[in-house]
Amino acid sequence: MKNINRRKFIQTGALGLTGLATLTTSSLTSLGFAPSNASVDKIKLGNTGLQVSRIALGTGSIGGNHQSNQTRLGLPTFVKMAHHAYDRGINFFDTADSYGSLPFVKEVFKEVPREKVTLLTKMWTYDDPTKSEAVDKALDRFRIEAGTDYFDILLLHCMTNGKWKEEKKRYIDYFSKAKQSGIIKKVGVSCHNVDALRVAAEDPWVDVILSRINPFQVHMDGTTPEINAILERARKNGKGVIGMKIFGNGDKILETEREESITYAIKKSSIHCMTLGLESIAQVDDAIDRVMRIVKN
Repeated sequence: MKNINRRKFIQTGALGLTGLATLTTSSLTSLGFAPSNASVDKIKLGNTGLQVSRIALGTGSIGGNHQSNQTRLGLPTFVKMAHHAYDRGINFFDTADSYGSLPFVKEVFKEVPREKVTLLTKMWTYDDPTKSEAVDKALDRFRIEAGTDYFDILLLHCMTNGKWKEEKKRYIDYFSKAKQSGIIKKVGVSCHNVDALRVAAEDPWVDVILSRINPFQVHMDGTTPEINAILERARKNGKGVIGMKIFGNGDKILETEREESITYAIKKSSIHCMTLGLESIAQVDDAIDRVMRIVKN
């Protein structure tokens, strides 16, 4: 594949903002991409019983305040990109209320069978229950916004200390209740702190962990060896382990950096799969082709 520099990669992503619907195979090739027809492979997500694509379509790049780079693409462009990703084997969508991406996924489900997609979402938590939406009402709203009766995975969003089990008890209790009723299949945590991650790796309540990991130690919660050792322990405990910030929150997207990041994620880390905040069809194709080439080498 022809090398592209950081500016070219960013320009390719920006194309999705204005004219992604017009991109063809020939125009992708002219931009330095040579997409194949290969599909991304599927993996078992620990002992969860879920089988997911090795790449999850992340929807939270520069996310917050109910928006993200993915939602800022606009609904038609996002749906076209997500449908293309699905056609190439990505059956795992990573969403969150704080990204504003649930209504976007609802539109994708008008074209893609819901039952063939593993849908992950995250709930932001608040310490004062009088100043936040009730947990049950929040989850009901999520389901309406996403156009689904259930979520395959629901995570506590952004745990930042090792006391989350005590501090988030009302959320944990309701997640467990919803899991028993079938509204949620699997539960877990998105970690942004090494102590939170250590607790998650050992706690029997946790089915799935989302953790920051990359070979550059950029936007991580500890050193790469330290985090990877905790994730290895989580895997041994049967947790499904998903890596995020694979490209260092977008700081490491040079050709050589993307190659190193994906190689590390697949060959050296203890994650099962990774979520990538892709923003264009060209980036989807680059990620899938790169991942599958490295998997097969």
